[in-house]
Amino acid sequence: MQKLIFGLKKLFKYLWGSFAAYWRKNKWHKAVVVLAMVAVICLAAMYGVARWYISSQSHKPLVIGTTFIPSYASSLGVDPKEAMDALIEDVGVRHFRLVSYWNLHEKQQGTYDFGELDWQFEKAEAAGAKVTLGLGLRQPRWPECHMPVWAEGKPANEWQPLLKKYIAQVVNRYKDSPALDSYQLENEFFLKGFGNCTNFDRDRLVSEARLVKKLDPDHKLIISRSNNAIGMPVGDPTPDEFGISIYKRVWDATLTRRYVEYPFPAWYYGFVAGTQKIFTGKDMIIHELQAEAWPPNGKFMTHISLEEQNKSFNAERFRDRVEFGKATGMREIYLWGSEYWYYRLVKLNDDSLWKVAQQTFHDN
Repeated sequence: MQKLIFGLKKLFKYLWGSFAAYWRKNKWHKAVVVLAMVAVICLAAMYGVARWYISSQSHKPLVIGTTFIPSYASSLGVDPKEAMDALIEDVGVRHFRLVSYWNLHEKQQGTYDFGELDWQFEKAEAAGAKVTLGLGLRQPRWPECHMPVWAEGKPANEWQPLLKKYIAQVVNRYKDSPALDSYQLENEFFLKGFGNCTNFDRDRLVSEARLVKKLDPDHKLIISRSNNAIGMPVGDPTPDEFGISIYKRVWDATLTRRYVEYPFPAWYYGFVAGTQKIFTGKDMIIHELQAEAWPPNGKFMTHISLEEQNKSFNAERFRDRVEFGKATGMREIYLWGSEYWYYRLVKLNDDSLWKVAQQTFHDN
């Protein structure tokens, strides 16, 4: 023991001497030391907030659901009704994130056709499933902003009131459904680097949020952010809950032109959610957790081979993503890509993702 203590003292003396010599050398060395200390303190504080948030949420039940978009299923060549039935009956999904595209349900101004969304709600109700319903101009899947042709080219002071009228139609139609759990308004509203969206007016977002809460104060309103967005959404509007998207492996089309893995650990998202909780008192959910491949070079999924798809997403990564989501501490997670799992099952005769999905939902 004495030899160990002596050895530690000697090591400490050596390290301290080296540090002191480095510190005295010149002002740039002092600056490096100070910056390194600041970085360590910041990382320690971030990690502390993350651990606090993860611990504070651990008593809550875990909810796992999935986004489901019929038009995307159709684009993959699969029947959307059969796909949703399979997700309910075979996989065991009981929480769906659905969309209400403006250009789909009001193709002609003033004429509404909610047939496609009606059958989704009917299936959810029959299964005792819950729905978080997308609202607004910007909703999941490319091109992100789904404006009808007849509204394109109109100035903002003309199309915005028409959009609010459409939102009111959607809310009033589904607010009494026993399946409805919450609304998600204007998906990743301030994300400018992705999609064909051109209007990022905060006043519009505030106005739409007030409209939804006025029409239906009984259901939660969620507003989401991107995982890569800089800053913290603390301004108006303040929703009942925040959402965040998490993508791990994507194709970088600008610089490296290869697949890249975002380096953020799970606790980083716990820090984001914890900081949000501290500043606003509101919880955060994962509204999009990547669970499908990311095709390279802007290609569509059906135009790349299964081997290429597996480079960005396969069964092993699927299991890892689910565990990653759980490790963030957020207790409500919506997986992104359920239509794709079904496409691989029935079109590519590959059941690897489907089996992981079954295990994920059956274990939950």
